[in-house]
Amino acid sequence: MNIIGISVNHNTAPVDLREALHLQQEEISDLLKKLHQELLNEAFIISTCNRTEIFGIPKDQNLTPVDMQNFLTKAKPVPGIADEHFSKYFSCSAVNHIFRVAAGIDSLFVGDNQIFGQLKESFQLAENAGSTGLLMKRLFDAATVVGKRSKTETTISDGAITVSYAAVQLIEKIFSSLNNKSALVIGLGETGEIAAKHLKDKNIGKLTLTNRTYEKSEKLAELLHASILPFSGFKDCLSEFDIIISATSSPELIITADDLKLMTKKRKSASTILMDIAIPRDISAEAKKYDSIFYHDIDSLNIIVEQNLKKRKDEIPKVHKIIKEELVNFFSWLNSLDIAPTIKTLRETFENIRSEEVKSQINRFNEADREKVEILTKRIINKILHHPTSELRKVANLGIDSPEAVSKIAIVRELFGLMNNNTNKEN
Repeated sequence: MNIIGISVNHNTAPVDLREALHLQQEEISDLLKKLHQELLNEAFIISTCNRTEIFGIPKDQNLTPVDMQNFLTKAKPVPGIADEHFSKYFSCSAVNHIFRVAAGIDSLFVGDNQIFGQLKESFQLAENAGSTGLLMKRLFDAATVVGKRSKTETTISDGAITVSYAAVQLIEKIFSSLNNKSALVIGLGETGEIAAKHLKDKNIGKLTLTNRTYEKSEKLAELLHASILPFSGFKDCLSEFDIIISATSSPELIITADDLKLMTKKRKSASTILMDIAIPRDISAEAKKYDSIFYHDIDSLNIIVEQNLKKRKDEIPKVHKIIKEELVNFFSWLNSLDIAPTIKTLRETFENIRSEEVKSQINRFNEADREKVEILTKRIINKILHHPTSELRKVANLGIDSPEAVSKIAIVRELFGLMNNNTNKEN
């Protein structure tokens, strides 16, 4: 029941290869069925913008991660993908990696909460495809415990670590409630789009989008139930918004000192938040001169991000401790699957010997003593097996890869002639 896996992620491959290897849900479902038929007794696949990974239980003990790698690259050909872009995992390292992903410490952004949800979706896809069994379900339960403990017992996910989210969190601190506030997001590249989504998640009262490409505005506005403002006329409407986040790629200022002067005059000293998260800057630094304007540019937001990132990194040792504890729990359970059949076979072997001997000699006893013989011989067998059974159960706490565990199980099976007995999986 060895777990093996492969991974292409932000640590091993550039973004163009990761994007090319990304699998849609239908592709994942199809691949899981083929993997289940050809290579793996149990399997799951996770594929996001930053990683594509396959983990499972091989049908053949000789199966290697390279075989899984070849399977993936054949099913999803990606020019330029090479062996160096894959990380390979066996047994404990495989489970440890999955736990690190669940905890968010193997993410591009330390403490990323989103990956935990994506991992849950991946396990659900595997279950729907019929590629999960006892081990994968238990592994998912253990990964869930790791993810939840990391979030509740540490601050690994606290504080914004992207400028988009830092901007929105700062806005929340300035305005205690956003329900009755209006916001304009200028520029809908990745940074602006993320900022707009965060505002929507924070229940902004009214969200308006503007972008040079109208189609981009239209698509995102439909998703977020937002309004659209033509880019050519957004300056005339600046005074209508309590919050303005600008994230264009313009080489020049798009909100000048004159624009700010007119906006503040129309707003009659009402507070306005300006978040300039563009490089180079979109908004004139003259904004700092107005008492009614709360202004932050990307430099000040980056300071917040760096501080939060350091705080998250300081929590990593606590997460490692949680992962270690849950690894022990998982492998103690897994190891018990190896020991239980050995104990069962040992007892069955002795019981067969006892019953055969009693059967061959039972006629030497009268009817009144025959039941006593059964009870007596069973007690003798139980006393003989008590110590070896107790020792085997202790082995469950040593870990599946422990040399002592492997040695004790092997010695017991050899000494008592159990090597050729069928015990589900230990031949």
